Amino acid sequence: MDLKGKAHCVYKRIIEKDASFLTDFFALSDKKRKEILEQLDAKALECLTNIIKTSKQKIFDEHHKKFLEIASANINTPVYLIDETLVEENMKVLRYVKDRTGCKILHALKAYATFATFPIMRKYLDGVCASGLNEARLGFEKFKKEVHTFGAAYKHEDMEDIIRYSDVLIFNSFYQLENFGNLAKEKGKGVGIRVNPGYSDIKVEIYNPCAPYSRLGIIYEIFKKQYNKFSHIIDGLHFHALCEQNADSLERVLDSFKKLFGPFLMKNKNLKWVNFGGGHHITRDDYDIELLISLIRDFKRDFKVQVYLEPGEASVLNAGVLIATVLDIVENKKKIAIIDASAEAHMPDVLLMPYRPYVLNSSEEEKKQHDYRIGGPSCLAGDIIGDYFFDKPLKPGDKIVFKDMALYTIVKNTTFNGINLPDIAVIKKSGEIKVIKSFGYRDYQSRQS
Repeated sequence: MDLKGKAHCVYKRIIEKDASFLTDFFALSDKKRKEILEQLDAKALECLTNIIKTSKQKIFDEHHKKFLEIASANINTPVYLIDETLVEENMKVLRYVKDRTGCKILHALKAYATFATFPIMRKYLDGVCASGLNEARLGFEKFKKEVHTFGAAYKHEDMEDIIRYSDVLIFNSFYQLENFGNLAKEKGKGVGIRVNPGYSDIKVEIYNPCAPYSRLGIIYEIFKKQYNKFSHIIDGLHFHALCEQNADSLERVLDSFKKLFGPFLMKNKNLKWVNFGGGHHITRDDYDIELLISLIRDFKRDFKVQVYLEPGEASVLNAGVLIATVLDIVENKKKIAIIDASAEAHMPDVLLMPYRPYVLNSSEEEKKQHDYRIGGPSCLAGDIIGDYFFDKPLKPGDKIVFKDMALYTIVKNTTFNGINLPDIAVIKKSGEIKVIKSFGYRDYQSRQS
């Protein structure tokens, strides 16, 4: 069947809202997928986006039920359990954005660095972004594709290795660019500079790189004074101003970025790329993929540059859980379940952001009879995960399944109080559950003196 014939078949299935063709569609080569997409009109493309999202939601719902089944069986806890199938579903959405726009997508290692799943992820993504030497080395050794490294400030003694492991180095100041930029160039590496786009929607100030007095990104007033001196070695601009946000937030950030830095992109042909940073919640159910695609395509058309995205959470959003066991139930004006997982040690963003993670089979409202406060085993009085409601009373030995626990947990956890780190396990695409890492006393001891 020729290209027009294949495109017509896809179009017919799209109009019929038949998702059964997606497996074959995603299995096509990059070239063939893009050729078919180019044959579809705007209405068909929008329908295809909705079919992809609906199909993904259905698969996630099915696999979240499996998490509960696994928890009810004999599994050692606490354990981070990551589902390869769900990681790959997220990857398909990210690659779809790539297919439609020609952008490049890097996975942010700061959010998730469990390299057991890298073989799946590298089939879909262009590489990783790192925040320093160790992440750059891990990306180089384990992901084995592009490595883009940004550091708020680099140490002189680290630079030789950072340059060795990175394909692109992004600097946070003209001072650091002056010190290390030429060295990177001599080694054949790309060089970028991070700028402050002048706007962000982020409400929690600790996560806002554009907050007053932010140390992250060169502000426009300094950039316009010093850029010309260094323009000959700068290949691209980087900004980061999102956190778990939708495409409308990106649109507002881009409006500010273009007003401030667009003239430099227009005038200087040395600038070959712009990196839109991370915080794009592309794989979230309500994310406006069509708007994102439009923003990227328009930007590439207007400025004739390559666009990079650096999502971290989106790669593994809702693709992993943390399973814990109830150890005891105590009472102090209400029932408090103490579990073998800790907010402080194992899911620190619960206290830092703060937020309340969703527990499978629970409710946020008092529709269910039995309410409990769930807390960890540490000595910290505030090691509290949240208040939850259940159909049945909890008892020691019951399992609690915390949703969306692959991101910003394994990369941030600690051995506070000498509490063991949770195991890391993967549900293989075959259905096999494989424990890939267990921790014990030696891991705690080695982090001390």
